[in-house]
Amino acid sequence: MKILDVPFNTAVWAAITPVEHPGITGKALWRTLEIGNIRVRMVEYTPGYKADHWCKRGHVLLVMEGELITELEDGRIFVLKPGASYQVSDDINPHRSSTSTGAKLFIVD
Repeated sequence: MKILDVPFNTAVWAAITPVEHPGITGKALWRTLEIGNIRVRMVEYTPGYKADHWCKRGHVLLVMEGELITELEDGRIFVLKPGASYQVSDDINPHRSSTSTGAKLFIVD
C-alpha cells in the first residue's frame, strides 16, 4: 500500500456518525474517513453478523474487541481475537466476515 495525498490529521471516532450496512444476518456499523487514496474505518459488527458478500478488496484489519471469524473463498477459516490482525491485498483470497459475539475492528484499505 502506498499512501498518497494524506496530510497529518486526527480522528475522534465517537464523533463520526455510523452508517449501517446489513449483512445476511446482523449488521455492520461503519465510521469512515476517506483521505487521499485510503479509507480508514472503525467497524462494529453486531452479535450474529454474517457478511452478505465475498470481499476482494485488500485490507489491514485489527480486531479491537470481540471475536471475528474470517472465511476465505477457498474454505479456510480463521478466528481472530482482540490484538490479532490480518493483511491481504486486492484480488487475492476473497473473504467474508462473521461473528457470533460481536466485534469491533479497525480497518485501513
